[in-house]
Amino acid sequence: MVLNPVISKLAGKLVVLASASPRRLEILSNAGLRFEVVPSWFKETLDKGLFKAPHEYAVETAKQKALEVARRMPFKHLKTPDIVIAADTIVTVDGLILEKPLDKEDAYRMLSHLSGKEHSVFTGVAIVFCHSKENEEVDYQMVEFYEETKVKFADLSDNMLWEYINSGEPMDKAGGYGIQALGGMLVEYVYGDFLNVVGFPLNHFCKQLDLIYNQSDSTSDKESASVRPSTNGSPATSPLILPAPKLPAKSGHSPSPPIKLSPTSDCKTNSSAGPLREVERKDSKNGVDGSPWMLVNSLSKGTEDRKAKLGDFKNAALPPTTSRGQVIKLNVTEQEPSEPKKEDMQRIIDLMDGFKASKALFTASKMCVFDLLQSRPGLEAPQVAREIKASVKGTECLLEACVSLGLLRSKEGRCQKPVFENTDLAARFLLADAPCSLRGYIEHCNDTVWPLFSHLDSAVQEGTNQREKAFGKKSDDMFQDTFYNSQEVKLRFMNAMHSIANVTGQAVATAFDLSSFKTACDLGGCTGAMAYEFTKAHPGLSVTVFDLPAVVEMSERFHPLHADNRVSFVAGDFFKDELPKADLYVLARILHDWPDEKVHILLSKIADACTPGCGLLLSEIFLDENRGGPSRGLLQALSMSEGRQRSATEYALLLKSHGFVSPCVGHTDSLLDAMLCIKA
Repeated sequence: MVLNPVISKLAGKLVVLASASPRRLEILSNAGLRFEVVPSWFKETLDKGLFKAPHEYAVETAKQKALEVARRMPFKHLKTPDIVIAADTIVTVDGLILEKPLDKEDAYRMLSHLSGKEHSVFTGVAIVFCHSKENEEVDYQMVEFYEETKVKFADLSDNMLWEYINSGEPMDKAGGYGIQALGGMLVEYVYGDFLNVVGFPLNHFCKQLDLIYNQSDSTSDKESASVRPSTNGSPATSPLILPAPKLPAKSGHSPSPPIKLSPTSDCKTNSSAGPLREVERKDSKNGVDGSPWMLVNSLSKGTEDRKAKLGDFKNAALPPTTSRGQVIKLNVTEQEPSEPKKEDMQRIIDLMDGFKASKALFTASKMCVFDLLQSRPGLEAPQVAREIKASVKGTECLLEACVSLGLLRSKEGRCQKPVFENTDLAARFLLADAPCSLRGYIEHCNDTVWPLFSHLDSAVQEGTNQREKAFGKKSDDMFQDTFYNSQEVKLRFMNAMHSIANVTGQAVATAFDLSSFKTACDLGGCTGAMAYEFTKAHPGLSVTVFDLPAVVEMSERFHPLHADNRVSFVAGDFFKDELPKADLYVLARILHDWPDEKVHILLSKIADACTPGCGLLLSEIFLDENRGGPSRGLLQALSMSEGRQRSATEYALLLKSHGFVSPCVGHTDSLLDAMLCIKA
C-alpha cells in the first residue's frame, strides 16, 4: 500500500516527532514523512512493576511522551501541533525489561543475559491528534499500539561481548545493542519487523495511518467495521476511533459518560476497561480541568473480527477508519506559511531586548539605586540623580525602565511629579544587606560575565573562552588567576559566590534527610554560606569548608555575627592536597567549571577518602535530559569554559564510574538542584 491518498489529508498539518532518537528520525524521514522534532520532557520513571505485560509499559511511556509534547507546545512553542508521534522501545527477556545501559558493566550484564537466547523487542507507539477549538481549548484523540519482534542471539564469548561494548555502540540502545550496526553480528535470527528492533515499527505505523485516513470515503456512512487480526506475528492492534465529545460534529451520537483519569498520572493502561476510555482534558489556555477528550486504546491481543460503532467523522477532529490495511509511503507536504502570530513576534522581540533588561538591572544595582530608595523611599528623579551623581535625563530613563521591569514602582508626588520606591522583589533580592541579596552575583555578572558574552561570536567560532579579549590576558586557571589578583577582584568573586550560596543553600541543605551523616566536608565552599545552612538544617552535622588559602583567609568577612562553631575552615587545594575526612562530601557548583580530566581527578580523590556508606552530595544546574527545555545551564555553557554542563543522568553516570551509586535527585525550587549518592 502507498501513502499517496493520505497526502491530501495531511496537507498543511504540523506533524511532530516527540523524540530525539536519530534512528526514529531516520526511519520516518527515509519514508518521506515531513515533521518537526520536539523531544519530550517526560521523565521515564514509570514503575515497571505496575504493568502486567511489558508492552503495556512501553505503550504507556509512549503515551505520556506524546501527551507531554501535545500539551506543552501551545505554551512553550506558541503553536498547537496537529499530530504528535511518540514511541518507546524496550527489550524483554526472562520477564525482565531492559532499557538503555547505565555504563559498560550494565551493558555487559544485559548482553550476557541475552546471549544464546530468544528475546522480544517491543515498541509502544502513541499518535495524538490535536483539534483546536474556537475558545482556544484543544481536544485530543489518541491512537496507541505496539509491535513485537522476536530476536535470537548467538552464544557469545566474553571477548566478543567486550569488543562490542568497548565500541561504545551499546550505551544509547535499548537492551544494549543496535541491530542496524555492529550489533547485527550478535544476532542469529529475527522474526518480525526489523525496523521495530531499530526503534520504530514503520509498517504497523503506516497501517494505522491507512486505517485513520485512507478509507474515510468508503466507511463514513457505515455504522460498524470489521477488524482483522495482524498477520505479521504481532498482536492485532487495529484502533477504534470515535469523535471527541463536544466537538462541532453532527453525527447524532452521544458520548459515553467520561471516566475521570488524569492524563499526567503515571498509571498503567487499564486493559480491562475495553478499547475506548475517556480522559480528563486540560484547558490549553489556563491548565484548568475542562471537558473530557477521547483516548483510544488498541484492541487487546488476539482479538478477531470484533465489531464496533463508528461515528460520523465529517465534522469531527479525525476521519472515519476501517480495518483494511495497505502499504503506505509516508509523504507529507510542508505546512503552508501563514500570518505570524503576535505572540510569536513578541517572543522574538523579548529575546532581542533581553540584554537591555539585564544591563538596566546591572547599572541600577551598581549605582546603588535600590539601596538609596530603601533608605529614602519616595524620591523624585532629580533627587536620585543628585545622590547617584548622574544626569537627570539618564536617571529618569533608568528609573522608568526599572519600573517597567517590576523592580521599582512610581506614584504621583507633590507638584504632580512621579516619585519612586522599591518593589518587594527589589527589597528581597537587590539590597546589599538583604538576607537573600543577589547583589554580589549581579556585580559579578556585570563585571565578568557581560564582557565575556560581548565576544560570544568569537567564542562560538573558536570554541574557546574569550578572557583574553575581554580582560586583556589569558589564564589556564580562572580561579588561581582570581586569587592572585587584587584584593578588590578577590572580594568581588567571593561576594558573587556568597550571594548564590545564600539564596540556594537552604534548598540544597534540606533536599535530603542527612541525619545518618555526622561530619561533612564542603569542597570549594568559599565563604561557608552553604555550610552554615547545612548545620542549621541538620543539628547533628559538623561541616568543614575546604578551599584555597586566599579564600579561607578572607572568609571571616562573610561569617554571620553568631557563627556556628560546628563550621570550620581548612586551607588547601582539592586537586593536590589530602582531603579532610568526612562521612559526607559536598560539591556545590564545582564540577561544571572543570575539564573532564580534572573532574575525574577530584572524584577519584573523594572516592579514595571515602569508606563504603559515605555520601557525596552534588549540587548543580541539571540540564534537561534531551537538551530541549529552557535552561540557565545551556546559556551558561556559552561562556566556553573548560568544563561542561550535564543532565542529572550524566552526573549519575559520572559518579557511578567512581563508585558512587543509588543516586537520589532532589529538584528544588531554587537555582540549583541536588543529587545524593552513596559510596559502594
